[in-house]
Amino acid sequence: MLHELATSVSEPLAFSQSGDSRPELGRSRGDPLLLPVLVLNRLFQPVRITTARSAVRLLYAGTARALDQRGDLHDFAGWRLLPVRDGLDDGIVVVKGVLRVPRVLHLKRYSRWWRPIVRLTRRNLMLRDGYRCQYCGRSAGERALNIDHVLPRSRGGRESWENLVTACQPCNRRKGERTPLEAGMPLLRRAAAPSWSLAAQLLLGAPAAYEEWLPFLGEHGYDAG
Repeated sequence: MLHELATSVSEPLAFSQSGDSRPELGRSRGDPLLLPVLVLNRLFQPVRITTARSAVRLLYAGTARALDQRGDLHDFAGWRLLPVRDGLDDGIVVVKGVLRVPRVLHLKRYSRWWRPIVRLTRRNLMLRDGYRCQYCGRSAGERALNIDHVLPRSRGGRESWENLVTACQPCNRRKGERTPLEAGMPLLRRAAAPSWSLAAQLLLGAPAAYEEWLPFLGEHGYDAG
């Protein structure tokens, strides 16, 4: 069956801890074997994003089961019987039909939880904050935004995810060398390192693509409190 899917099947891909490498993941209009699949450990915690090619290999080997849109688990034989829904699913052409590309894969035995790490860069800060001033909420392009130290550098503020936010130029000038409390400019949300879902999105280079991912990424999202 695997030879029907591809001439070669690679091992599951994971993001590097440095954030320098990304899986070569496609989209629905490209190669379906390169589409992203969310992989869960046996406790249903997200551990990595892999390719459809690797996901099908794990599914076929019996190492993992696929989750459908209702959250039901399927082994390979059961998954192969599911239809490819028009406009909702991607399919892989195989002998005697089309195999639905799984969106979420559940590993039967693996329990370790993986947390991706994203480098602290200007671009990633902009992506984390949605190109929006974290004081007034104004949306702007990268050139119209500055990186602000919540606790100013002159007062010992460090360059960290917890102390850097995007700010429009007027707000940045108004705040100056004060803290948000001193300036009367509360942050829209607490600055924090990207948690699992946002880090995965930044490393992947695109937002979470599928509704089936949301139940498993929601609790790991960026804290908006």
